[in-house]
Amino acid sequence: MKYSVWILLTALLASCAQPERQEFNLPDKVTFNEHVAPIIHQNCSPCHRPNGGAPFQMITYRDVAKRAKMIRDVTADRYMPPWPADPHYQSFVGERFLSDRQIALLAKWVKDGREEGDGTTPEPPEFPDGSMFGKPDLVVRFQDSILIKGNNLDKFMVIKAPFELSKDTFIRLIEFVPGNRELVHHMNGHLINYDYDRKSDVFEGNHVVTDVDGSTMETYQLLSIAHNDGTFPTLTPSVSNYLPGVLPAIYPEGIGNYKVNRKAAFLLKNMHYGPSPTDAYDRSYFNVFYSDGPPKRPTKEWLLGTLGISEVTPTLVVPPNEVMRVETNFTVPQDVSLLTINPHMHLIGRSFKAWAVTPTGDTIPLISIPKWDFRWQYFYTFRNMLKIPKGSVIHAEGVYDNSNGNPNNPFDPPKTVVEPVNRDMKTTDEMFQFIITYLPYQAGDENIRLEPDSSLFKH
Repeated sequence: MKYSVWILLTALLASCAQPERQEFNLPDKVTFNEHVAPIIHQNCSPCHRPNGGAPFQMITYRDVAKRAKMIRDVTADRYMPPWPADPHYQSFVGERFLSDRQIALLAKWVKDGREEGDGTTPEPPEFPDGSMFGKPDLVVRFQDSILIKGNNLDKFMVIKAPFELSKDTFIRLIEFVPGNRELVHHMNGHLINYDYDRKSDVFEGNHVVTDVDGSTMETYQLLSIAHNDGTFPTLTPSVSNYLPGVLPAIYPEGIGNYKVNRKAAFLLKNMHYGPSPTDAYDRSYFNVFYSDGPPKRPTKEWLLGTLGISEVTPTLVVPPNEVMRVETNFTVPQDVSLLTINPHMHLIGRSFKAWAVTPTGDTIPLISIPKWDFRWQYFYTFRNMLKIPKGSVIHAEGVYDNSNGNPNNPFDPPKTVVEPVNRDMKTTDEMFQFIITYLPYQAGDENIRLEPDSSLFKH
């Protein structure tokens, strides 16, 4: 008996003493040049680079080695790189998500002394200035530089960027380029198409409305959005969206082009600037790439939940110190092919999950975000078009945490947080939305890859 216990104890101690490399098949020696640089360049450098959206660079050995322990910790906690969606539930284009083995490699590199290794550092990816897709056909800049006051507070603004063309045309891609990458956090951009004879001057009115707490109608009046006769022009929603490190969705040729009239404007709602300790300025711009003609398959959009086509139940009113679950459901009226989805909540959101159930009872995973973070709201594009059959029910559920235990709670002590009853809202209100970009289904859509092909734009 004593011998058996000794054998068991020896085996347990031996297993505990095994280095991490046995579990993940790690090399005896982890070096920056051979193992760490490829991870950093693919997942971190796109933001952590000169003129990138992050506050410091992560390209060279020196850049990374001096922050090695921090990198080890934030990757182990999966705080960085920021990819909120669970990659084991559904896969999307452009994922920046480290595997357990990659995280173990970074940890072992720090533990072993942060060696640079032999040879030269691998060349990082090229990050061109001005555009990630080549030379644009049109550049639309903000009319004025935006003052960001140095009071260490987040700023939310509505901005109009008007422009005129020589003729109506079609747009293949709209790329937003932040002028101040350190402070521009996120942007949702819509396209306004004016009737040529009903709007004399697209440049009239304010171009910026700051501290947006008033009514949407008041904001539109300040920006002079309406035609001369008071009617409102056509608005195409969500033609351009921005988060640090996220490229715009690029669909295959013939899918999702936009028509733009001779007189037009970009309307940026919820333009979010991060806090700054000193006064700073931004003059961001849009790169516009033309298309040869109208889209063969125009994209369509559903907005589920708040202000959308499906009801949120129970009513989104979250009392203080409560955790609350809500849901919304929508029956798909025809066979469709999903392209891109965007979950949306505000500050006290804790988790988001969506899936579809087909008429035959099969479950199609759409997205799961176990730890909601208001700062990282992506538009997620599927790797292939995803068929959802007619009669399927799309389910989305969200959890809200209105307690002091939620570090993002805007109120201390907590207050009742409500869903807006109309289109006038504050960031401290709440929303539960699920935005779906789709096409009517055609045979073979499941085989169409949605990975971007940027060579279509370089010229």
